[in-house]
Amino acid sequence: MKYAVLFGLLTTLGCTTMSPVKNALSSDDVKINRIMKDLPSHEVQVFFSEVVRDKNGQVSFKEDQFQVNDNNYFYPASSVKLPIAILALEKLNENKLLDRNTTYQIEGDSHTSTFSKDIIEIFAVSSNAASNRLFEFLGQDEINLRLNAKGIPARISHRLSTLNSDDLVTKSLSFYNDEEIILKTESLNNLAIAPLYLNLIKKGIGYTVGDSLVNQPMDFSDKNYLPISSLHGILKRLIFPELFPKDQQFHLSENDRQFLIHAMGILPREAGYITEDYYDSYDKFFVIGDSKNPIPEHLKIYNKVGYAYGYLTDCAYIVNSKTKKEYLITATIHVNKNKIYNDGIYEYDDVGIPFLAALGRQLVLEGH
Repeated sequence: MKYAVLFGLLTTLGCTTMSPVKNALSSDDVKINRIMKDLPSHEVQVFFSEVVRDKNGQVSFKEDQFQVNDNNYFYPASSVKLPIAILALEKLNENKLLDRNTTYQIEGDSHTSTFSKDIIEIFAVSSNAASNRLFEFLGQDEINLRLNAKGIPARISHRLSTLNSDDLVTKSLSFYNDEEIILKTESLNNLAIAPLYLNLIKKGIGYTVGDSLVNQPMDFSDKNYLPISSLHGILKRLIFPELFPKDQQFHLSENDRQFLIHAMGILPREAGYITEDYYDSYDKFFVIGDSKNPIPEHLKIYNKVGYAYGYLTDCAYIVNSKTKKEYLITATIHVNKNKIYNDGIYEYDDVGIPFLAALGRQLVLEGH
């Protein structure tokens, strides 16, 4: 009932008295309306920052939030690849023998790569394999210690879409100069993962294991945890590091920081993925997610999305050259009508992505 009242207020209050996010959510766009009519099941959270530059170029933010609550659990999916990519370069910078273009190989894997190649694949097509390689370089303990030391609440416990994803022992890496090994890292033994105690940590009415249905809520207490405020804070630190104390910044070279931002904006076709399956919005939900048309020339979107278990999340820095405005938007939505997890039946394309696209258009294109 309280959500119905809230929806009524959003649709009747004058725009001049409302926040940018509430103004966007009060739109008559059907892609937004159908979510607002059933807020509890969709678990929407939105963090919005408009970038304000004064006459001297100093940056500040006009901030707005909707239902952001670090204690309400949602599954972050591939959005965790954003801090993993940043922290991998941060750690790499601490060894003078290496840089992001040094060839390396994971123990027991014949595949060779570089951090540059992996990071491009992470942002262009959300490669799980590339992210998992960087995970082996860091390990759970180091990821969490580095984030928490910067004042970023998070708990990363597992790799993505691979066997033994929560293995506490990482594999060693060998780094090469031509054919010569110049450094071999040690395998790391990470601490046991403590379960999360948060609201909404048990979800739905059932979940599948193989072909079997388990008729009880799915427990997410051992899964990755990266709340909206943390994702938004990570993006702010990357794009505008000067606004944070030194001990809360990511310790990156300016060259690596610019490379990361470039990678976040790269489109699949610009990374060599040219089949029709890899359209411009393949990994970008806000503004263009519900269209397979080319991205408008006046928009640049630097982002990382995540989707799994019915959760869709996007964390983006968006530049609109037509209006000369910049925005940071982080949002999540849940679409799992049958309340069964791990069955692959989610309303991503019909409900979730259209909502995030419409929300992005309201915030970025419509003005406020």
